Amino acid sequence: MSEPDITMSSEEIGLEEPIIESVSEPAPDLQEPDPVATLTSDLQRLQAEYANYRKRIERDRLLAHEMAIAALLSELLALLDDIDRAEQHGELTGGFKAVADQLNAITTRIGLEKFGSEGVAFDPQIHEALMHESSADVTVATATKILQSGYKYKERILRPARVSVTDPATE
Repeated sequence: MSEPDITMSSEEIGLEEPIIESVSEPAPDLQEPDPVATLTSDLQRLQAEYANYRKRIERDRLLAHEMAIAALLSELLALLDDIDRAEQHGELTGGFKAVADQLNAITTRIGLEKFGSEGVAFDPQIHEALMHESSADVTVATATKILQSGYKYKERILRPARVSVTDPATE
């Protein structure tokens, strides 16, 4: 059995231009990519990726180093507080004073900073309020007593200063 012929001419369809039924293959690129240019661009991309990788690894290594130091210093804070209390009560004498001074010098050289002073405006970013009072002597919330000093290492607060806060009296 043969198939019926269902093709129509362009005149039978009502087109003015004849239909061209040819399947053309896409034209191949007239120029093939230069293998040297391709390899050069791949090499440049890989070099840039490697440079970025090295920078990222170095940044991560420094961050891990700083975090390890911060963790160690955080563990020493209780010891430093005990040394400060002993010094305030006059019990820091003799050889123990030399050890305490050396420990304070080492932590300072590493970058541990002690902060918190009386009479400064209360800042919840660096202060922890443990007591609260009201007084007409102040105009803004003020840290009037430092109950425990705060410590920071490279702009990172290891422990906020624990303070007594005095607010202005409301009438």
